[in-house]
Amino acid sequence: MPLSRHLRRLLVGSAFGLAALPVIAGDVMSPTGVVELFTSQGCSSCPPADAALKNLIDEGKVVALAYHVDYWNYLGWADTMGSKENTARQYAYARMLGRSGVYTPQAVINGRAHLNGADLPGIRGKVATLDRAGKGMTVPVTATRRGDEIDIQVGSGDGKANVVVAYFNRQQQVNVEKGENSGKTISYLHSVNDVQTIGMWDGKPASFVLPATVLDESRNGGCAVLLQRMKDGETPGPIVGATMLHSAAEGPATAAKN
Repeated sequence: MPLSRHLRRLLVGSAFGLAALPVIAGDVMSPTGVVELFTSQGCSSCPPADAALKNLIDEGKVVALAYHVDYWNYLGWADTMGSKENTARQYAYARMLGRSGVYTPQAVINGRAHLNGADLPGIRGKVATLDRAGKGMTVPVTATRRGDEIDIQVGSGDGKANVVVAYFNRQQQVNVEKGENSGKTISYLHSVNDVQTIGMWDGKPASFVLPATVLDESRNGGCAVLLQRMKDGETPGPIVGATMLHSAAEGPATAAKN
């Protein structure tokens, strides 16, 4: 994955000394799972899935993210949040899941399973099933804002994984003027605008530091930290830990309930 504009400002190191710094703002989650919705403003089947994602965000039990893809742009409306990088992530999941193609709306759960993104009961059920099977968030991850830094702590566990940060917009309202959703005004939450890998985890407790300015920009309502195993070094696989942090301007998120 190429270095992002945020990664160029990344500070990574052993951050145990940060414990003495005062906590100014933070909203640590202990999620039961991660739901990644692949959606599009140009897809008539997607608004119910966008609404389902909002329900998940309001419930506060999972890390819920929306990745807007660009392959429906040909229908007449270019998704204002769509990107080739989001589309590439969905295709990478398809390869990992043994699928020959992609679809919207698609919800990928914990990087392990997929189903229709509008199937809210099914999504809740899959999160619970994976959790009971030991395929949920088995490694603790926290992210806390301390002064001008964001302190990320990853606990102990088995195996290796990448530490991935997904930056997202808190909420955007879009007037769709063309395409299958022409004439609709749709509210979108947690739409991802940038993804970066900030380091690797080898099963031992580890610390990482980001500059707090990454959440001070107008596009970033927050970020999700995903501890994600990789296949062949580049294909996203199971997510074994996660947390979420919102920008101070947007206000703290409700802590997830286990």
